[in-house]
Amino acid sequence: MSAAEGTRTTAERLSTGDPALDKHLGGGLLPGTLTLLVGATGIGKTQLGLRFADAGRSQEGRRGIVFDMTQRGDAQGHVAYAEKLCDWQLRPAAANSRPGAAELFGAAGQPPDYLHVFDYRGPKFDTGSHAFDEYHTWRQELVAKLDTAIAFFYVNFARGTRRVVIDGIDPTHEPSESIQFALFEYVYQQILRKECDWVARDLLRHEYRRYERDVAAMRYEHREIGCAMLYTSSETMLDALVERPLVPGDWLANANTVIYLGRVRDGNRVGRALHIAKHRGSYATDEILPYEITDRGLRLL
Repeated sequence: MSAAEGTRTTAERLSTGDPALDKHLGGGLLPGTLTLLVGATGIGKTQLGLRFADAGRSQEGRRGIVFDMTQRGDAQGHVAYAEKLCDWQLRPAAANSRPGAAELFGAAGQPPDYLHVFDYRGPKFDTGSHAFDEYHTWRQELVAKLDTAIAFFYVNFARGTRRVVIDGIDPTHEPSESIQFALFEYVYQQILRKECDWVARDLLRHEYRRYERDVAAMRYEHREIGCAMLYTSSETMLDALVERPLVPGDWLANANTVIYLGRVRDGNRVGRALHIAKHRGSYATDEILPYEITDRGLRLL
């Protein structure tokens, strides 16, 4: 982390959408960094992620975007969640479309703010569970979709979006074998953390010179973009998450902020709680923070 990031003021933080959680994070999340929300299915990650994206409307004047990497066609229900929690009608992008220059640089309309990149239906893919030829054929199909992903991020960032929620990451024993982690690493390193001119070059290729003036007029600062990745864990209890070891290639080691969400026992009842395991460059509470899921999302108790 740069010295500038470590000394940002509270006003420059990105709100999570929950003022109580922001307070426990020293004012909110740091722009230009990666936050991991880790927990089992149904624990509240998507609700918290969507509230974070929605908070951009009041803070930056523009909501965030949602990049759904669920593999098996069973998307996380973001459209219904967003409308229920935030009165937000997500605009899905076509999974196999490559927008032309008019869509990239035209001023008319709002670009899509939700992309479910996988339309594959079948067993989960990873590098160890399929034959070599089958795996690489599928990888080639995935690479063909990268233009759609690059355009989706670029057109939103160029119009002022500064928050990204990446959802649908399945549990895996070895992150290095996961197709989803391979795609996430590309998106994070080659789009979110790359100078905007170079993202435009990757997208436009041989047409870059033709549209160089348009690219210059739509410059954005990639260091202002906050990313929250929602990672589904196999562990359900908060204690087990806190005690889990890091493995090679695990993004938990690379993220600036890690928040665990899990079940906790309280006498003869089981509730929900979260713990801020890491928040580099800033104050963060060491407390276990109980929360509930309401019709407006996650709320600290």
